[in-house]
Amino acid sequence: MKNDYRILLFYKYVPIPDPEALTAEHLQFCKELGILGRILIAEEGINGTLSGTIEQTDAYMAAMHAHPLFSDLLFKIEESDSHAFKKIFVRHKKELVTLRYDKKLNPNVDGGARLTPAQFYEKMQWDDVLILDGRSNYEYDLGHFRGAIKPDLETFREFPEWIRENLAEHKDKPILTYCTGGIRCEMLTAVLKNEGFDDVYQLDGGIVTYGQDPEVQGRGFDGNCYVFDERVSVRINRTDEHVLVGECHHCGQKTDRYINCTDDTCHLQYLCCEECEQEHHGYCSEECATHDMAAAGSST
Repeated sequence: MKNDYRILLFYKYVPIPDPEALTAEHLQFCKELGILGRILIAEEGINGTLSGTIEQTDAYMAAMHAHPLFSDLLFKIEESDSHAFKKIFVRHKKELVTLRYDKKLNPNVDGGARLTPAQFYEKMQWDDVLILDGRSNYEYDLGHFRGAIKPDLETFREFPEWIRENLAEHKDKPILTYCTGGIRCEMLTAVLKNEGFDDVYQLDGGIVTYGQDPEVQGRGFDGNCYVFDERVSVRINRTDEHVLVGECHHCGQKTDRYINCTDDTCHLQYLCCEECEQEHHGYCSEECATHDMAAAGSST
């Protein structure tokens, strides 16, 4: 199958003087170019994932590198046979990663040491190291680094309190952090250091870069990686060690399939094998199935 499209993943913490004006300008530029995706712009920088043809993505990267704020912007590039998004969203936000921390942090200055995939893999073998997942619980459930701690959080803003309650006794241990593309673990390491942890590291480029690295080939990552586009799940471990860790919500069978609950008032995204999707007609629970049937009956 020919890959005529690309998916670009990128971010940069850099002060933006007028983020609202840049947001409007950038949205118009993306529409004219014809790319699709999700881009967030804040006073502290930019974060985005988009898809387009090779020509479109080349044009986008060239334009960004011509901008004085983004001349050194790093793009993670993946080949694709189609668009990974249905629309283009460019939005202004107060924070690229919603934290609401009591101190303004600059990850470029306050963050932990960056590790290449090879360095990260090497440090994962240490006996006393803590590997901390910087993502949400449903992302962890689909796939994670072997031995990683699952904070079991719904939102990123819960991290500071969780750190104080669960990691305070481990300030003498090295901590490795990771997330999908790198932006969350940059901020997470800044929080950890501000909370008194000194030996803190981040996987530079995140899970995506780790999976693309020709040396480690995703080794040590179990399951698949959750991505915020139409693909939902992508393989990271390219070795013969690859295993599925996601478990079907209904039967517990290993799976990497996320679906949305059929009930329009629920639409919970959950792990579900093909057999159970058919058996339960896409509902995450009997309550949702009953509710949906009752709603359908009342409308007739």
